[in-house]
Amino acid sequence: MSSCPVGAHGELPGFPFPGSGYDGPAPLLARLAAERPVLRVDWTGGGHAWLVTRHADVRAVLEDPRFSRAAAYAPEAPRFSGLFQAPPGMIVSLDPPDHTRLRDLASQAFSPDRVEAMRPRVREVAGRLLDTLEKEADGGPADLVAGFAAPLAMTVICELLGVPEADRDRFHSWVRRFADVSAPEEESAEGGRLLGGYIAELVAARLGEPADDVLSALASARSGEDRLSFDELVGLGFTLLGAGFDSSAGQIGNFTALLLARHPEVWRRLGEEPREVPAAVEELLRVVNLNGNDTSGLPRIALEDVRIGGTTVPAGDAVFLAFVTANRDPDVFPEGARPDFGRSGNPHLAFGHGIHRCLGAPLARLELGVALEEMTRRFPDARLAVPESELPWRAGDVNHNLSRLPLHLRRSTA
Repeated sequence: MSSCPVGAHGELPGFPFPGSGYDGPAPLLARLAAERPVLRVDWTGGGHAWLVTRHADVRAVLEDPRFSRAAAYAPEAPRFSGLFQAPPGMIVSLDPPDHTRLRDLASQAFSPDRVEAMRPRVREVAGRLLDTLEKEADGGPADLVAGFAAPLAMTVICELLGVPEADRDRFHSWVRRFADVSAPEEESAEGGRLLGGYIAELVAARLGEPADDVLSALASARSGEDRLSFDELVGLGFTLLGAGFDSSAGQIGNFTALLLARHPEVWRRLGEEPREVPAAVEELLRVVNLNGNDTSGLPRIALEDVRIGGTTVPAGDAVFLAFVTANRDPDVFPEGARPDFGRSGNPHLAFGHGIHRCLGAPLARLELGVALEEMTRRFPDARLAVPESELPWRAGDVNHNLSRLPLHLRRSTA
């Protein structure tokens, strides 16, 4: 890979470049971010796009209405193989004013007070799962993904949506099918169809008989006479799934793997000083690469010729944002490739920026923080049961997600 030319006229391999991992971008992309901040790439499978890699330029694109999300769904818009694309009409697929209206209504269900009120329940679920995991491991390796990360995130999202416990296993299986970009298109579509049908049933039930869940709060949201339509409620249910389950479950595993493999002293300190957990979560969000193709995964279309980072992006072309390199930009984060758990100020872009900043960011922070607090407090001497190089990753996922994370859950030997 290092022999690939990166000069002004050098040829590059197809994008996404190989070699990306949870601990950083593909090596070639890391080099290019320093040399060509806005880069034209040929997409593997056909077509081309522009890749924006630096922090200031990524923020500029996210703030500029001339880069449209909705235009990516037009018949003439470029298409990219192997890329998960959210269904049209969802909040992440819209531009203002449609996006503004939908977000204003949806934000009513995600007030800071509502999210914070979930903390005791999230902590209760986390504690119960860890108790069970330790007991079932009986001194042997325990799989943190199957026994803790996935069921914690799934329990939280199912309680948000009001999914009965009896339905959660099949609900989980549909989510996995829907998110697998390597599966045949018809299988992913079938997973999406089953999910959509089930969420529609939940919406209909909440409209008829509200409960104490976020889906009911969304159904009750009002702005004057305006309210969310049935289809909009279903779309927001999908959005909650994407933001609230797969990403949170994946990052619990990723954070744990990185800390235990490379920073066990930080793991132990967090168990002793839980007040340091929120800052550690922010630094881990910055440095751990969740996105499997090293971009935000959602293209934006230039509505006119736009100058960005010293380069003109032609009208009609697609733009992808490399959050992974923006979050390591040395102009913003000194020694940005290295975690600094004492970093003061952390304007990372893990949740995006601007109008499309992740609506579920407060809930994700809560889940990740509680998970780290509970794990480090209970198991300060935990360690990986296999070398980091042998950790198994889930093939085909949109994100860098571990299929298993075998750990020895050792309590303190002091």
